[in-house]
Order: sequence, then structure tokens, then C-alpha cells
Amino acid sequence: MPDTSQIEVRREQRDGGLVLTPVGDVDLSRAASLRAHLVSAIEERPPRVVVDMSGVEYMDSSGVATLIEAMQTARDAEVGFVLCSLKDQVMATLQITRLDIVFTIVDSPDEALGA
Repeated sequence: MPDTSQIEVRREQRDGGLVLTPVGDVDLSRAASLRAHLVSAIEERPPRVVVDMSGVEYMDSSGVATLIEAMQTARDAEVGFVLCSLKDQVMATLQITRLDIVFTIVDSPDEALGA
């Protein structure tokens, strides 16, 4: 039986930063795994960590909390933190909580690397 507590996260080093692309739902069972990937990336101190959310169809409150924590960790480390390519349902979650005005959110990884 597969381990449902782990989330696949693709990593791509690019000029201007590190792009992380989680694949799958970000819920209570996977939030800790995503948190570990994000913290690890921030600790590398790239100019910017870009979280490409194109592979995430659903995110619950634990996923939102993980992104908030990562944003604060990045700010403390003086690392840029940008979300991009949000699906409608994930964007709606951020809009309902009014976090869409807290995060830097852009359309694509290319735009995020220039943000």
C-alpha cells in the first residue's frame, strides 16, 4: 500500500530561484511532507522559492497553514516566496480566507522568477 503521507515535489533550479512543484492534494496527511520540502528549499537560500501549484487540485486548511509558515520562514531568511499556477479551487480557498492579498501570486513560474 502506498504511503499517502508523502507528497511528490518536483524541484527545478533555475536562474532567479528554485521552483518546487507539488503533485497531489495538500491535506492534513500530506502537509507535513510539503512543509519539509519547502523548509529544505528555503534553507538552501536561493534568491526566490517558487511554489508551482499546477499539480495541486485540492488544498485544505493544513495546506494553507503550511504555505503561511513557509512564507514566514522565507521572509525571515530573506528569501523571496512566490506562488504560481493556482487551480481555481485552490485560489478560491485563498480568496475566501483573504490570503490572496498576503501571498505573492502570479500566473506562471517564469513570471514568478521575475516577480
